[in-house]
Amino acid sequence: MDSKAAVEAALYSASDKLSISEIAEKTGIPVEEVRTAVMDLRRDYDERDSAIQIAKIGTEYRMMLRPEYSECTGSFAKAELSGGVLRTLTTIAYYQPVLQSELLKLRGPRVYDDVHALVDMDFVAKKRAGNTWELTTTKKFAEYFGIGSTRIKDIQAWIKEKSSNL
Repeated sequence: MDSKAAVEAALYSASDKLSISEIAEKTGIPVEEVRTAVMDLRRDYDERDSAIQIAKIGTEYRMMLRPEYSECTGSFAKAELSGGVLRTLTTIAYYQPVLQSELLKLRGPRVYDDVHALVDMDFVAKKRAGNTWELTTTKKFAEYFGIGSTRIKDIQAWIKEKSSNL
């Protein structure tokens, strides 16, 4: 069995990011061989300008669509987020930490259902702030959208960049 192909198969089939040691443990391939295969795969996908990338997220890796190609998948992939929920998520991401009471003023009463859905999806975290909730995005949000950072300024810059491309 070709180590590089086995590592590629592991990354392709995983529903979440994987560490080098996880791949090695589950495939039986030595850690250094997995590390080399991951680096080779990343370079291969980058060199051929593929719509797919092997993204490094912290110390882990994930095969994913490059963000600039996400608009091409709209007619093929079923959207997990409706337009309204996505707008609520974007508002939370941009203004975080934001109080749900303030979000209500910006987006209207739909925020109650939207926030509930976003918390369930683990894109938004909430913590009690008096009679309301303080809302922030999660690490999963940044990973899902391929932002590469959980810092608020980086997320805001990413949102500004994406909105200027519309």
